[in-house]
Amino acid sequence: MSTENLNHVEAIQKIKELSEKAKICMFCTELDTIPVNSRPMGLQETDDEGNLWFISSEASNKNFEIKEDKRVQLFFMNNSDSQYLSVYGDASIYKDKSTIEDKWSPMANAWFDGKDDPNVSIIRVEPKETYYWDTKAGKLVSLFSFVAAAITGKKTDNSDGVEGNATV
Repeated sequence: MSTENLNHVEAIQKIKELSEKAKICMFCTELDTIPVNSRPMGLQETDDEGNLWFISSEASNKNFEIKEDKRVQLFFMNNSDSQYLSVYGDASIYKDKSTIEDKWSPMANAWFDGKDDPNVSIIRVEPKETYYWDTKAGKLVSLFSFVAAAITGKKTDNSDGVEGNATV
């Protein structure tokens, strides 16, 4: 299996492509606790900067856990195309009306009394380290700190490459 590092634009495009195609991920919090807390979450969108957006209840354990520790891990699987995505990043919770309006989906009405429900919150995950496996193409690809570099204008150092093996 080959390894390939993608640049910022390619990395963001790949995260957007894989996450939006899979749509559902295992959203993990309390990463220092074993076992980590995880639950399936539906992705609302991956924006043009690589941030991943979710709708969540303000009263959920996930939100409480993010308030204590913003580090999260997301695992997306697209088995039909043999594509897998792992995103480690920092989560932020938004309660403002403009963000809720922008990210709202009618599907969320199954859990909330509309977008004005006081429990509606939006979670943004800013990727820090991201990996994807495209087993059909035979590649393991790593994407490191590209969002932070894209925002700050600082160069990333991908000289460490990817450690470990991916067994398919």
